[in-house]
Amino acid sequence: MSDADPVRTSLEAMAVLLAPDHPDVAEQVLHAHDDPGGYVRAHADRLAERDIEEPVADLAWIALVDALDAHLLLVEFDWKEDPEEIRAQLGMLASRPSADPWVLFDAAEKSLPTHEFLTACGRHYREVGAALAVLDIESDCYPVVCLRAARAEELTALADRAGFTARILGG
Repeated sequence: MSDADPVRTSLEAMAVLLAPDHPDVAEQVLHAHDDPGGYVRAHADRLAERDIEEPVADLAWIALVDALDAHLLLVEFDWKEDPEEIRAQLGMLASRPSADPWVLFDAAEKSLPTHEFLTACGRHYREVGAALAVLDIESDCYPVVCLRAARAEELTALADRAGFTARILGG
């Protein structure tokens, strides 16, 4: 559990990057990393929604997703989500950009299938200085975060160093 643990260090850095005003996000992620059994017991109700009843290899990553979601810093989209619902959910993110990228969409983009629509969202968010990233939990959903575009590569590098995948949408 020392600072020499690159996975732990990367997980903590991602939590701080994505939730700088919420130190409890990093605390939950590190709890899942350091004491998986204790984390599962402490968050059994939330984990039951994901059919997790015992420690799993990606528990700290799931803890990051859930903690960000609890602070409106992440939204999870189904693989077949309506573009209007995606727009509404992205608009509720606490980390959304101050300029609404929706005005940059053309009519044809507003009826794209989920993955293509999220990719278009990512391109337009970049145009206003923000980035959308999927924190891949190897499921049929898209856990999406928003952050400053200038920090997007940092996020993907930290995720990779921790053994997980964060993909920038539309970048």
